Amino acid sequence: MTSGTAAEAPRLLRIGELAQRLGLTERTIRYYEERGLLDTPRRTDGGARVYGDEDLRRLRFIQRLKALGLSLEEMHELGDIYAQHRSNRDLLPRLVELLDAHLAATLARMEELRGLADEISSYREHVRRRILGGAS
Repeated sequence: MTSGTAAEAPRLLRIGELAQRLGLTERTIRYYEERGLLDTPRRTDGGARVYGDEDLRRLRFIQRLKALGLSLEEMHELGDIYAQHRSNRDLLPRLVELLDAHLAATLARMEELRGLADEISSYREHVRRRILGGAS
């Protein structure tokens, strides 16, 4: 029977592998590190960046928040909350507040766009009537 230590060791990914797995560029990952959204990675003896499961999870979380419209500053704030408490218990209520604000802004923007669509349609019809009526 084997001890299983190899199976227990976390799989480390080089930056290129991580980028490919997540559909990001290496530059984006380095930028997130520079901005403090991602911890400074471990390095191999040769100096190559290597990332573990926690880094992978964090980058997926960042991608999700970005897709939902959160700014890098808001993500940094959430990262700071998590770093202080090492628990989602304090992070989640703030995340809900941020999502509520983004949802409200998105709904307001959708209403503005509905009004704009109506205005475009109305003006298009006005122009079309002028064309058909031969007015100049």
